[in-house]
Amino acid sequence: MLRHAGGRLAQLVPTLIGMSILIFVLVRLLPGNALEVVAGDAGSNPQAVAAAKAQLGLNESLVVQYWHFLSGFFTGDLGKSYLSGQNVASILGRAIPITLELTILATVFAVVVGVPLGILSATRRNSSSDILSRIGGLIGLSFPNFWLATVLLLITSTYFHWEPSVTWIPFWDDLGGNLVQMAMPAFAVSLYLLAAVMRMTRTSMLEVLGEDFVRTAWAKGAGRRRVLWSHALRNALIPVVTLIGAQIGNLMSGSTVVEVVFGLPGVGNTLVSATYNRDYPVVEATAVFLAAVFVVLNLVVDLLYGVLDPRIEV
Repeated sequence: MLRHAGGRLAQLVPTLIGMSILIFVLVRLLPGNALEVVAGDAGSNPQAVAAAKAQLGLNESLVVQYWHFLSGFFTGDLGKSYLSGQNVASILGRAIPITLELTILATVFAVVVGVPLGILSATRRNSSSDILSRIGGLIGLSFPNFWLATVLLLITSTYFHWEPSVTWIPFWDDLGGNLVQMAMPAFAVSLYLLAAVMRMTRTSMLEVLGEDFVRTAWAKGAGRRRVLWSHALRNALIPVVTLIGAQIGNLMSGSTVVEVVFGLPGVGNTLVSATYNRDYPVVEATAVFLAAVFVVLNLVVDLLYGVLDPRIEV
């Protein structure tokens, strides 16, 4: 297990380097000119353009530019924002906790609600609760999170005359205020994952409940709780864990519009703003961070397989 984990960690290095190269190239293919951001109205002046190139490091070769970009992740110097002049590391340092908290709250809510609903639906197949759960799952899969976020904000502001704060309240300063502020965005982000987890848990549980080892447990007189939670659920969770691991990365990137709707200055909102303003250092660092999240989560999911089912050789 440890050797496999070490091998997978070693594979992360070339993967992340390859992604960084792809992101570096794609950012430079974006329409627009970064020099316009720095030179401003003097963009037509050759001397101003030359000075802007030197300031941005664009007068160097692409290989040197990429090396500065890559080495910044090891030194912590990710460059400075073209727009604000702030260090990119500081900008990400403020944005990451917001998106991370939003993702964690959404995932916890989806798992805490979705897994029990899936178990209930599987153990009471074709009952009214099963039918309602399946209909609710289809509805949850059909609602775009940005649409739900907009509707929730309209309802609370129109009928209850209440709107969440547009300034993020750190949980270490005011936990209650933070949870109130993050409740609606987290629910909007979590609804799709909740529905997917519920449906996957139901499907997986129905398959496992028909296995021989479960019937053997029933025949030996094992209690209902023990059969469901100790025997069936542990094996049924393997595809559910795969789904959650894949979707967490999607939650972080897919929460972009929700962050914009609620005015949360998270990673997604930062990426949209930087792309719109052609703030390329921020775009590059943010994109690499999101890509790294996907890669690391896939590694964690693979390693969890062996924990959930020792028969699986990871």
